[in-house]
Amino acid sequence: MSATRRGAAHGTEHGAAYGTTRGTEHGGPGAGEATGGLPVVLLHALPLDSSMWDAVARKLPARAHHVITPDQRGFGAAGPTDQPPSLDLVADDLARELDRQGIDAVALVGCSMGGYVAMSFLRRHPHRVRALALLAARGTADAPEGAEQRRRFADLILDDAQRGRIVAGTTPSLLGATTRVRQPDVLAHVTGVAEAARPEAVAWAQRAIATRRDSMDILRAADIPAVVVIGDEDELVSLDEARRTAEALPRGRFVILPGVGHLAPLEAPEATLDILTDLLASVEASEARPC
Repeated sequence: MSATRRGAAHGTEHGAAYGTTRGTEHGGPGAGEATGGLPVVLLHALPLDSSMWDAVARKLPARAHHVITPDQRGFGAAGPTDQPPSLDLVADDLARELDRQGIDAVALVGCSMGGYVAMSFLRRHPHRVRALALLAARGTADAPEGAEQRRRFADLILDDAQRGRIVAGTTPSLLGATTRVRQPDVLAHVTGVAEAARPEAVAWAQRAIATRRDSMDILRAADIPAVVVIGDEDELVSLDEARRTAEALPRGRFVILPGVGHLAPLEAPEATLDILTDLLASVEASEARPC
């Protein structure tokens, strides 16, 4: 099997931003050398940015995989958008970024909002996804009451008088109870990033997520190595929802992380790294089998 990235450099494309701003290439060991490893895209959660993947992204290149951690529209280094809210738009942004880098196919990894973008990408560009990891993301669309709750949140986050209360009240639920007690630095970090996030970007993303399509049919058709990861203290996605998502994938594996909430890459980076390393190894093993 030939490499999926033409002229790929060994390293991490950190904060590669969609639109007019582009991230920079950070080389790891052997920077500048071509690698045959499958490129990996790490998609961030709401209301965070690509930095949530730092602890994982720094070590993945040592497994000989080129890593891309894009900032999605309005977050981190990426500029705002005036387009109607749509995860399909974000998925197509990613396709253009891969084209820019000369990448044909990837292992696609998404946490929470990033998982929903990953499923949209899988629907629109299935031939470009060689492996899939969904962390803290459900394959179904929001129920009407859930979608309406997201729209109300979007309205409130744009209200200067309400924003501080909303961020303070909702941010802790992104982390598991164990993390909140044992890793207060993680809670402080997530709170700081949430407070700094552009309100317009958060509102746009919430409205885009609220209108996403059910992806269970797409997952059932995805005959690729896949893993669904959920923390047993996730307060936003239930174990049953995550299990049903994994069961929809023909080659899906289901992993429960003890003492972890909604943001495994921040709460348990080493466990997350091990899961992704195993996923990439399964891709290499399946592609090594004779046809």
